[in-house]
Amino acid sequence: MITPLPDLLIAPVVRAALAEDLGRAGDITSQACVPAEARLSVIWAARRPGVLAGLDCARLALAELAPEAVFNALARDGDALSSGDVLARAEAPAWAVLAAERTGLNLMGRLSGIATLTRAYVDAVAGTGVRITDTRKTTPGLRQLEKYAVRCGGGVNHRFGLDDAILIKDNHVAACGGVRPALERARAAAGHLVKVEIEVDGLDQLAEALPLSPDVIMLDNFSLSDLRKAVAMTAGRVTLEASGGVDLTTVRAIAETGVQVISVGALTHSAPGLDIGLDAA
Repeated sequence: MITPLPDLLIAPVVRAALAEDLGRAGDITSQACVPAEARLSVIWAARRPGVLAGLDCARLALAELAPEAVFNALARDGDALSSGDVLARAEAPAWAVLAAERTGLNLMGRLSGIATLTRAYVDAVAGTGVRITDTRKTTPGLRQLEKYAVRCGGGVNHRFGLDDAILIKDNHVAACGGVRPALERARAAAGHLVKVEIEVDGLDQLAEALPLSPDVIMLDNFSLSDLRKAVAMTAGRVTLEASGGVDLTTVRAIAETGVQVISVGALTHSAPGLDIGLDAA
């Protein structure tokens, strides 16, 4: 079971999204058409198969406008969904339901889409022992939620930001004058709890990096043949992460080369939203 994100982390995102949607005057359609005392019972339901993530976004969007709203969750983040599955029921003032509707659906659809795509990648490498991980290619302001959605889909998280691990990319190598000086500087500066990863773009750079014992080596856009050679060269001495050229048609073959991790930027930058609807019950 997925450990849910605490409301404390979700609520600021929900509030910002509500403020964006409500604008300067609020929901003028509901103000004009809906009696102030009207109440509405609704359901959220999946309109396509997928994996659920972000149900609490819908709950918190409604609670922000109507703290007295009754919200009953019927599914959990991480659940596999079939078309038509009812995810939650609520009863609240109609104006609040209508004003919160799109914010909740936008966030839940976005996060469920990420979870759904992640599950497809995880299923594609099943049995290989490879872990599917995300990247920092996330929507500004939504990183924590999007990385949570990756976990809901069965993936694991790469670093959350620039401050929680050292990842030496090709431009760092260029700025430092080579793989060796970059790694030497990183090792000298890293605290004992900070891991050091370096990206290499060929077997020659891999050979240069190995004696300096990085914790992880990212093999960027390696061919399948070179991935297998890299696995043989390292012989389990370092974690190997394959990156670049990864999609659902290639990920299984990459996993079968023997690398331990495959990072996939598409999980968060290219996931289509999952179609979820809200309807009067």
